[in-house]
Amino acid sequence: MPRLQPFAPDLWLADGTPITAALGFRYPIRMAVLRLGSGGLVLWSPVQAEPDLRDEIAALGPVEAIVAPNALHHVFLGEWVEAFPQAALYAAPKLRAKRPDLSFAAELPDQTPAHWEGQLDAVLVPNSIAPEVVLFHPASGTVLTADLLQNMPADWYHGWRALIARLDHMTGPLPGVPVKFRLAMRNDVARAGLRRLLDWPAERVVMAHGTPVAEGGRAYLAGVFGPMLR
Repeated sequence: MPRLQPFAPDLWLADGTPITAALGFRYPIRMAVLRLGSGGLVLWSPVQAEPDLRDEIAALGPVEAIVAPNALHHVFLGEWVEAFPQAALYAAPKLRAKRPDLSFAAELPDQTPAHWEGQLDAVLVPNSIAPEVVLFHPASGTVLTADLLQNMPADWYHGWRALIARLDHMTGPLPGVPVKFRLAMRNDVARAGLRRLLDWPAERVVMAHGTPVAEGGRAYLAGVFGPMLR
């Protein structure tokens, strides 16, 4: 069965092997592959660069860019740079200092490539945990978020981790904003980023650690982020 799954026009998703982060919390992970009008591909939040997945991506077209949406989503960047050395690597704020071993072409969103205009939009949502660059892909009407929205299955964690995840709103039937990120975004700059995000004509929403929203994206985003702006 193909690893890449079509999700929207010129947009594919692939799940990776779950990773274990701080305090033993396991996270499901997901990447997206976006195709620009030129035919070039943009890899967002890459998962493990396993041979079958690399081959499927290569069959779609030339990989033009690799995007790390925040300083937490960097673990597998080196594998993809090795697989596609011609691709430009784009960093979120604070990632360059964290990964001096990698050569980044630019930092998003301040140095967004000019030829992305009309094809990919980027907005920074600052927060005290990991400032995140959220992307919008107009061709598919899809917003891509890394950690700002999450939902793991109710039985994903056990013991004390399950209790913390439930209290933090990491688990549930629909993706929501974890409490820690709500607190981390209590500043005017973050609210400005969220307002711009809510202006996008979103039809779909993809997150790295949760269930994608396949329709009604703009209303969904207003429902989860809107209360934070009041």
